Amino acid sequence: MDVIELLKAAVIGIVEGLTEWLPISSTGHMILVDEFIKLDVSAAFWEMFLVVIQLGAIMAVIILYFHRLNPFSAKKSSVQKSRTLRLWGKVIIACIPAAIVGFLLDDWMEANAYNAVVVAIALIVYGIAFIIIERIHATRGGTGSRKTQRHRSDSRASGTQDSRISFNAQKSLGAHARVSERTSGETSVAATDGDDVDRITIPLALGIGAFQCLAIVPGTSRSGSTILGGLILGVPRQAATEFSFFLAIPVMLGWSLLKAVKFVIIDKLSLSPTELGVLLVGCLVAFVVSIIAIRFLIGYIKKHDFTAFGWYRIILGVLVLVYFAATSALFAVGA
Repeated sequence: MDVIELLKAAVIGIVEGLTEWLPISSTGHMILVDEFIKLDVSAAFWEMFLVVIQLGAIMAVIILYFHRLNPFSAKKSSVQKSRTLRLWGKVIIACIPAAIVGFLLDDWMEANAYNAVVVAIALIVYGIAFIIIERIHATRGGTGSRKTQRHRSDSRASGTQDSRISFNAQKSLGAHARVSERTSGETSVAATDGDDVDRITIPLALGIGAFQCLAIVPGTSRSGSTILGGLILGVPRQAATEFSFFLAIPVMLGWSLLKAVKFVIIDKLSLSPTELGVLLVGCLVAFVVSIIAIRFLIGYIKKHDFTAFGWYRIILGVLVLVYFAATSALFAVGA
């Protein structure tokens, strides 16, 4: 087994684990990594590897949010189990738009849009979008702004948390999200900020799912498009981020399994010892790094907005353009 190839797989796993969850585009980073770190594997394995490595990243979400996402937990009340099932229902509904668009356009996009120009433009455009939206929120003191976060913190400290929270977008949809306080025996359980994701309605979930369709364009970022969509629709920053994590589970898990089945069963290809090692190392590293990245992001957005990620995307987009222009390969980049 080639140790050098395993080290390359570890580096790719680090990139996958970081960029899959931060709104900075895993595709934009992968095309750069592929320029400098090329695995000595077949083209068919490389295509499969780039998808299946996401299983490691997905397992991080499942482990970190296992209790939250488990509707059969013995530690949950019947009300909590019902709430979890409703959350899963909204996640599945939100996946429908991207599944339809991906089925219709994926091959065309892969053939025509996977080049440095498209990736760089997407990085820059959505970077600017993050900056503009966050500035609008800061100016209005809107959902997810630092002003709102300080208000919530003060409310918790004084024990006067509101019993009703309305997402801005739900007003335009003609719906209102209410904080439901359930009682169990003598104890009243009030929802906390982290439960905002449970208050995302079906119309809001479908709206966020529609934004996920934008991720078919390379360089957009699946997490970036869904988080940005949530912010535009008025969903609090942490709720938009967590819902983005949950949306990734059926999408990435299903796609990874399909790729693996196609490689092994349909194409009847087998893994060499080195390829098997590369796959295992890549997935394991992506899993560990994803746990760190997710915890970092959730902690980060409690005190900061997404402006820094917007600037990072812009800088990366410019670097992608400059590098591939210098190598005369602006329109010849595969992902």
